[in-house]
Amino acid sequence: MTSTSPTPAPRAGSRLNRRVVAISIGAALGGFLFGFDSSVINGAVESIEGEFDLSAAFTGFAVASALLGCAVGAWFAGTIANKYGRIRVMLIAAIFFFVSAVGSGLAIGIWDLILWRILGGLAVGAASVIAPAYIAEVSPSKFRGRLGSLQQLAIVMGIFAALLTGQLFADAAGGAAEEWLFGIEAWRLMFMAEAIPAIIYGIAALRLPESPRYLVGQSKDAEAAEVLRLFTGVEDVDSKIKEIEDSLHREEKQTLRDLRGHALGLKPIVWTGILLSVFQQFVGINVIFYYSNTLWRSVGFEESEAFLTSTITSVTNIVVTIVAILLVDKIGRRLLLLIGSTGMTASLGLMALAFSQAITDGDGEVTDFEGSWGTAAVIGANAFVVFFGATWGPVVWVLLGEMFPNRIRASALAVAAAAQWIANWAITVSFPSFASIGLTFAYGFYTSMALLSLVFVYFRVPETKGMELEDMDADVHVKRGKFVESTRS
Repeated sequence: MTSTSPTPAPRAGSRLNRRVVAISIGAALGGFLFGFDSSVINGAVESIEGEFDLSAAFTGFAVASALLGCAVGAWFAGTIANKYGRIRVMLIAAIFFFVSAVGSGLAIGIWDLILWRILGGLAVGAASVIAPAYIAEVSPSKFRGRLGSLQQLAIVMGIFAALLTGQLFADAAGGAAEEWLFGIEAWRLMFMAEAIPAIIYGIAALRLPESPRYLVGQSKDAEAAEVLRLFTGVEDVDSKIKEIEDSLHREEKQTLRDLRGHALGLKPIVWTGILLSVFQQFVGINVIFYYSNTLWRSVGFEESEAFLTSTITSVTNIVVTIVAILLVDKIGRRLLLLIGSTGMTASLGLMALAFSQAITDGDGEVTDFEGSWGTAAVIGANAFVVFFGATWGPVVWVLLGEMFPNRIRASALAVAAAAQWIANWAITVSFPSFASIGLTFAYGFYTSMALLSLVFVYFRVPETKGMELEDMDADVHVKRGKFVESTRS
């Protein structure tokens, strides 16, 4: 399968180095902006629709436009990271976040708003690749799941910050479409607020050490040794660097061609990463965060109540992500995913059933529910967030950061993340059409995807808890959670 170094490097110590926690948090700031940028549209969507007189279909396209940029940003981030380093990708992303925030807030028409949102999407896509890759590459294996989960914690905190900002600005202005500070509409200020964390992210990136795996690949062994010793906690750094060199195959240049295999053109482990990404989106989680205000208003909530409910849902997401951080290195990635798929299937099924009992008007809009089914819809939605936030939300990012071999990690992660953003776009842009058919149909579809994800995890997702990054192998198959040797490459 793979050749291993005859003298494997000693593993990092049993105590978590505060320095590695600090740089992991710094890298995860990209996740905060990822979450903020993705969710800030939530509080502005109805105001944008009214401001630019958009149809429901075009509103869906405008909301999802940033996701197209995300896919492109994710696709190219791996190549740029391999050539210029992880830190430079973070700096580029910070600049794009800042420009997008200001541009979106000052947009004079729908097309330039879409342009600025796509630019922000490029930054989100890059951050979605570089943060998990960087954190995985600087973390000791014993704590890698916990540190890798900081990415998802940062994402959900960014979502919360965007929703809270939207609620505060809308309440202060008397509505998201009303003018507030300096005569600027509240929804525009929601976008501009992102400029502040973008500046903080850029400053933090300038202070982070480069990934030791990238440094070894650039023959900067002395710098890599210092990072391994000070941050990762490796004592015999010479042996560790030798192990990294063996896994990198430095004589071969990293390209997307390294991902090729016999299974439909790609290595099996790459397909596993792609499908993990797709299922994470096809269960419909971003419908809750992109359209939650619209969803809750359809259940009968006023605008302020809808904002508050969305914010409470986001706080719940933060709490359960912390639970995942405590569990991921104890019970493993695979079991958490199996639990999550089971819970999501049940909660989404409850939502589908609840909306089958909804009372609609002549335009098909939900106006009320029979009996207590409205309460059941709210319970189902929040249970779904709990199961997703404690499992598939953080664990997929942990796996994507660690499951690929050193030599192809950035490129494979870029492909998987690009697939994730394409899936995200497809789900987001299709929701208005699904909802026009009926919310029972929409949530019935997400339920079926959650059930399929359970089957997929059982047969195809490996357990990587405690494994060193240098022990991952591209030329493997996965059978019921375990790596098995491939007979073909």
